[in-house]
Amino acid sequence: MSQIDLGWGEGPSERYESLAEKFRPIFAEISAGALDRELNRKLPSKEIAKLKEARFGALRVPEAEGGFGATLPELFNLLIELSVADSNIAQALRGHFGFAEDVVNKADGPDRRRWTDRLARGEIAGNAWTEIGNAQQGAFSTTVSEQDGKFVVNGQKYYTTGSLFADWINVGVTGLDGSSGAVQVHRNDPGVEVIDDWDGFGQILTASGTTKFTGAVIDPADVVADENQFRYGAAFHQTVHLATLAGIGRAISEETATAVAKRVRNYSNAAGPRSSQDPQVLQVVGRIRSNAYSAGAIVLQVARSIERAYQSHFDHNSEAEEHANAIAELETSQALTVVTNLILEASTIVFDALGASSTRKPSGLDRHWRNARTLSSHNPRIYKDRVVGDFAVNGTPPPYQWRIGLAG
Repeated sequence: MSQIDLGWGEGPSERYESLAEKFRPIFAEISAGALDRELNRKLPSKEIAKLKEARFGALRVPEAEGGFGATLPELFNLLIELSVADSNIAQALRGHFGFAEDVVNKADGPDRRRWTDRLARGEIAGNAWTEIGNAQQGAFSTTVSEQDGKFVVNGQKYYTTGSLFADWINVGVTGLDGSSGAVQVHRNDPGVEVIDDWDGFGQILTASGTTKFTGAVIDPADVVADENQFRYGAAFHQTVHLATLAGIGRAISEETATAVAKRVRNYSNAAGPRSSQDPQVLQVVGRIRSNAYSAGAIVLQVARSIERAYQSHFDHNSEAEEHANAIAELETSQALTVVTNLILEASTIVFDALGASSTRKPSGLDRHWRNARTLSSHNPRIYKDRVVGDFAVNGTPPPYQWRIGLAG
């Protein structure tokens, strides 16, 4: 059944349904086991392996280079659908799609072809950027150095989402010249240790824990300076979060409607003989679905702005590219607090439609609030309205990349 028939609105392109049909059977398998994985903390290794086999990670690689040639609106819409099935998996692949976006922004040449070939085969990348403890905002303690005539990486990262499932890890580093950048490290090489020690209360199956690098050898060609990475990275990564939240909203909507339809116990002071005939309960169900619908529509609108930023990169007009990137950041910031509020509300009022029995652990409905709350804490929404207001009043462009750590 198409997205339109399901009432979620028109997809991002005429070909979207045929593209989505390639992956929907896998999404259905993922969905079938999602609650059991959550309740028993089973990492989705097999599920991600199936997506790799289907080359889901090659969505953004052009068809001429062996991928699917998906536009950014198509990609983000597929991530919404994946998040309906299991938001942990969409979040675990966030770092991969960010890295793939950097690859498809590269000029044609050996460096690009080396990575498009790998992505087209289904290989995926994890993420290792954040450092905790006494980490500084302006520099990484994870470094590239020379050892026995080879380039090696040493350091430790946390929040290394998805790296446990990956073939490669994209690592934020301080290079030989003292400037910051990124480097790609093979996940299974000596000196690379990925530890499943993520202890957050949400997104518990993303393996967002520690990765250690001890003399891990790298290819010098894989060291990328900050200024050579794709400009709209912050907007892109945040929109992955927004797509994941929109998918959580749809999952809440579907689960709530199913549970209300089955519910036979009812209150003596209810407005109908069954929950499915109670106008007040139906109002709650409708509010949840409307929140999810609105969130998805907003994500697609933001995705179009990021697609414009991507396209502007190849127009060789630096002023137009700068403008397109600034607008993409602005639209993402405008969307963030609204989408977050819509889904957090949906994940809370679900219990108003179902009563106290819905709080039992086997139902797993609490996972939606925990996951949404965890996702929306990654890039603090309290700053976004200020950024948008500063643009509206003073014309101040939104910031691009930012980092967390000790100031100064």
